[in-house]
Amino acid sequence: MGQPELQPRRYTAEEYFALEAKSDLRHEFFGGEVFAMAGESIAHNTISLNVAMVCRQALRGQQCRVQIEGIQLAVEANRHYTYPDIVVSCNPQDQQESRRLHHPIIIVEVLSPSTEAYDRGLKFNQYKKLPSLRHYLLVSQKTWLVEWYQLSEHGVWGHTALAEAEDAVVIPELNLTMTLVQIYEEASVAPMKAGFAAEEE
Repeated sequence: MGQPELQPRRYTAEEYFALEAKSDLRHEFFGGEVFAMAGESIAHNTISLNVAMVCRQALRGQQCRVQIEGIQLAVEANRHYTYPDIVVSCNPQDQQESRRLHHPIIIVEVLSPSTEAYDRGLKFNQYKKLPSLRHYLLVSQKTWLVEWYQLSEHGVWGHTALAEAEDAVVIPELNLTMTLVQIYEEASVAPMKAGFAAEEE
């Protein structure tokens, strides 16, 4: 007989918070399980900073806050906590928080090979439960490609793929326009070319 499989240790939310308070690494929490976050590449960090800087400049004076990487998001109380790459919140309650946000209007994730499936699937399905969320951006670090999910006034998530230099995320109600040129500035990521997908296969 083979050895029995070891079950991952399950944590309460309180145990998870205590772990995060004393750990040098960041961990995400889902359904009692804790997952250490991997280190990021220079391209990943450059893209994240570019997005945060454009958002910060556009949102000045609007009582909105732009947070990057190290701020925790409460997706579902006592069940799911993440660290998105960029979060924008315009909620007054979030502005009083010191460690954790609850009411994002924009979430941006820069895709990494180890987390891409999670960001596209389970994580997005969980993010959709946030009543405040209106925009979810998935940003490739392999080529110029931003996948922009927008919640319509009818409660339906639409999808727009941005892949050319003149393409932009435009959110009039936040006075935000963010072009692919701005997102990928100095990130050493090449624009998409015809045949790129075929070359990747």
